[in-house]
Amino acid sequence: MSALADKLRGLRRQAGVVPAAPVPAAAPAKPRPALPDNIAQLLGIRQRAQGVPATPRRKASVEPTSPPGQTIAPGLQLCETSSAWPPEPPAFHAAFARVDEMIAPERLVLFDTETTGLAGGTGTRAFMIGVGDWHEGRFRERQLLITTLAGEAAMLDCFASWLRPDSVLVSYNGKSYDSPLLKTRFRLHQRSCPLEGLAHIDLLHPVRRRWRGAWENCRLATAERQLLQVVREDDLPGSEAPAAWLGYLRGGSAQPLHRVARHNSQDLRSLGGILHRFATPDEANTQA
Repeated sequence: MSALADKLRGLRRQAGVVPAAPVPAAAPAKPRPALPDNIAQLLGIRQRAQGVPATPRRKASVEPTSPPGQTIAPGLQLCETSSAWPPEPPAFHAAFARVDEMIAPERLVLFDTETTGLAGGTGTRAFMIGVGDWHEGRFRERQLLITTLAGEAAMLDCFASWLRPDSVLVSYNGKSYDSPLLKTRFRLHQRSCPLEGLAHIDLLHPVRRRWRGAWENCRLATAERQLLQVVREDDLPGSEAPAAWLGYLRGGSAQPLHRVARHNSQDLRSLGGILHRFATPDEANTQA
């Protein structure tokens, strides 16, 4: 058997066939040297400590798909909340607003609108009406939001149902803007206007009389910062509210409408806080 094997090897050599040399086993890979800490930091390499699991990625916030509030009529939403602040003012004489009358807190109706434009006129409508009052010892906020143009009549009717013949309106620049706009909308819908004949405390005017020249301006954002130490974060400017509503009507996201509602809510609470400053003599006499 061995002679046969020798003969076969001889034949291979004559044919020029050389057996391949055995392939040496690959050497084990050398571990990559760790970079010095200062070099790793310069390269922006994040290092994970041994045995420490990776931090799970934060889930993206879920964007709301529906407008704020609950549907109470076709095309009309209602948001209602209550809070302990601002506190209910005592009964007060409204001479600071040039209203010669004692006002009981249960008569107060604070209101603020979000509209489709700032120019006013018959082409401008309020797509949100925010109303604040004190109910059962807490500050109650109710916001009406129309999600279709057809919902405006129902919104006006609901707002009118919240007013009484002895209600006292409270606003910030509402005598010049919000009230005339709403009166126009009631008239266009051939409805009697519930705002006619009501006492109206427009807080912009007493604020101007007292602090004009002392502040850079007398806008609501300035008054709430100076008097209430309220500084808004992630607030949607009022000038962007029309685009938020129109964008939703055209099939866009509902998320901006939630920001509009938060902006309107802060307006109402700031109205209540500023009114409390004027209605409480000790606080009203305190300089900001």
